[in-house]
Amino acid sequence: MDPYDIIKKVKRIEITSKDLVENIMGGEYHSAFKGKGMTFSEVREYQPGDDIRFIDWNVTARTNSPFVKVFEEERELTVYLMVDISGSGYFGSENNLKNDIGIEIASVLGFSAIKNNDKVGLVLFSDEIERYLIPKKGKSHVLRLIRELLCTKPQSSGTSIQNAISYILKVAKRKSVIFIISDFIDTGYWQSLKVLNKKHDLIGIKIFDPAELYFPDVGLIKAKDPETNESFWFDSSSKRHKDEHHKYLIENQSNFYKISNKMGFDVISIDSQKDYIQPLISFFKNRGNRY
Repeated sequence: MDPYDIIKKVKRIEITSKDLVENIMGGEYHSAFKGKGMTFSEVREYQPGDDIRFIDWNVTARTNSPFVKVFEEERELTVYLMVDISGSGYFGSENNLKNDIGIEIASVLGFSAIKNNDKVGLVLFSDEIERYLIPKKGKSHVLRLIRELLCTKPQSSGTSIQNAISYILKVAKRKSVIFIISDFIDTGYWQSLKVLNKKHDLIGIKIFDPAELYFPDVGLIKAKDPETNESFWFDSSSKRHKDEHHKYLIENQSNFYKISNKMGFDVISIDSQKDYIQPLISFFKNRGNRY
């Protein structure tokens, strides 16, 4: 991708993301995440219905009239976007690659964060840490984040969510909001994820392509695992082969959600060939109501 194409693509993503945040996402994102706490702002006269626990007795005694303390939420948060850029993301059965949808979602979340005056950082990972941007505020920082998402080519095609979690546990010293954007095609990370989920406000965004579950009938094909580079033959016309493949994937998917629910790990499922905004909005709206 030459510099001119990169600039054009960054601009397109910026316009799309900002429009979505301004018109749809902004309020839902804000309500879904609480700030660090409450800080004293001012006192005002007591009004019927005010909580008597917040009466300022010193001011009330001086004025012979009841006054209450007013508090404001300390809004500033630190948000980390952990984005899987391993080989399995470069798959798409129709219009979109999983990797492209991950970039767009990360961009929308980045603009949502800065609109709320939050800091946002970036971790790009395969089975290595490919790139890290420390959390900062501001539009120029988010545009740099998008450029890194577009331009960073992984040095490795494999995936290690566990390595990525170990890294974020080292750099994220204080409680943060962390999004893991991945297809979660990996193993051996659940114990590390459990630790991360307890320490931080963790949300998984699981991107999948429907063809991964329902492979089309195109006869005998030579396939290649994008992460191991191993080639193998697959008979897509064989009902037995397709049923075995489908059963294996469904069981893996079911186990993923069972374990996630058990540990209280929030997950948003995104079909890479459908609109991703509505699932995000529904999640943030439900989450805001929960808290």
